Amino acid sequence: MRRINIKYLVISLILVITLTLSSGCFYIQSEEPSSPVQSEEASSPAPINPAWKPPSTETQTSVLKLPGIADVVAVVKPSVVAINTETITFDFFNQPLTEEGAGSGWILDKDGIIVTNNHVVEGAETITVTLDDGRTFPAEASTVFTDPLSDLAILEIDAQNLPALELGDSSTLRIGDWVVAIGNALGRGTSAKEGIISLLGVSLPVDQDQTLYNLIETSAAINPGNSGGPLVNMAGEVIGITSAKLAAVEVEGIGYAISTETAIPIIESLVQTGYVIRPWLGVTLYTVDEGISQQFDLAVNEGVLITGVVEGSPAETAKLEAGDIIVAMNDKDTPTADDLIIAIRDAKIGEKVEITFWRGTAKLTTEAFLAERPQP
Repeated sequence: MRRINIKYLVISLILVITLTLSSGCFYIQSEEPSSPVQSEEASSPAPINPAWKPPSTETQTSVLKLPGIADVVAVVKPSVVAINTETITFDFFNQPLTEEGAGSGWILDKDGIIVTNNHVVEGAETITVTLDDGRTFPAEASTVFTDPLSDLAILEIDAQNLPALELGDSSTLRIGDWVVAIGNALGRGTSAKEGIISLLGVSLPVDQDQTLYNLIETSAAINPGNSGGPLVNMAGEVIGITSAKLAAVEVEGIGYAISTETAIPIIESLVQTGYVIRPWLGVTLYTVDEGISQQFDLAVNEGVLITGVVEGSPAETAKLEAGDIIVAMNDKDTPTADDLIIAIRDAKIGEKVEITFWRGTAKLTTEAFLAERPQP
């Protein structure tokens, strides 16, 4: 009897332990919160718009296609020319050397007027123009007219009935517009490169004494040999004159072109008079900034410092002096030398302009009558 009780006791203990362990596992696996249960309505965030549905794809605009670059090139290429030059230089022993150069140009007029960059033909002893059809013409020095300030030039060849290019309005360009640069890249013949307008109205210093204004920045590759070639829109119209000289100033993948808005009046002057007629004040300038102002204890921290006045110039007549700081012209602020130069170029020869300037600690005004810039 005692043995039977022990046996049942052991069985009872095993059952109790099993139930206890099973109960523990149940509580470990439970996902119920220990805190009082909250309703689903109270814990869910409020929706933005329960009735919202994604836009229908049935009204989706068709994917835009790239423009027909080949069609544009077919229209423009016959009007693009290769320009080859020979320039005489001298070596260390003063012996003459002949240097060859290559650039591009485009036909402005059917009777042989070609547009290019000044730096393509500058100082050249001989200039040869090769048309797209393979014909070659010399350009006499007497038919070459240049404007170094804008890096533009025209020349004339003895040819008629040439395929002249149409001009476009660069003032209507937008960032993102497609363009094509066509020219004698690397001197290996006429080639084309597409891109977009990256930036408009760019001012870029070329060297210490020259800054070009209202440039077009493009992603179209501009290489040596492209200089002087056209930058055209998708209608095959010239909206800029490319310049590898400018492209070399910046990083790879950025090219520059002189806008037709700037170039055409200059080209017109070159054709009609042989040089460019510009308004002139007769001063040399330097931009004042905060550092310059502190260094020289100036009365203002922005403006245009006059570093020199040309004898007999409108500036001298207006009693301007070296050391004066021009801050406005015709009530328009001129915080930089570029601003003042552009304001003068936008004025007319003979126009009376009011100039506001500082002399020491005194703010003064004077009037100047802009003259014609002396011929180069």
